[in-house]
Amino acid sequence: MVEADNVGLEHLRHIRGAVDGLRDDMREVKSRLGILESQYANLSNRLDRVDGRIERIERRLDLAEA
Repeated sequence: MVEADNVGLEHLRHIRGAVDGLRDDMREVKSRLGILESQYANLSNRLDRVDGRIERIERRLDLAEA
């Protein structure tokens, strides 16, 4: 029975190591996702400003939408 316990403990240790590795991978994925979200928000804000500037230019030139 002692040998079976040792085998079970070895399996549990292996599983724990695998789970810890997945946690590290998930931290990296979350970090990268956060960076992407930040870049998307920045780009979205820039596009909104460009859109506003284009609208002002169109109004100044009295351009009508087709």
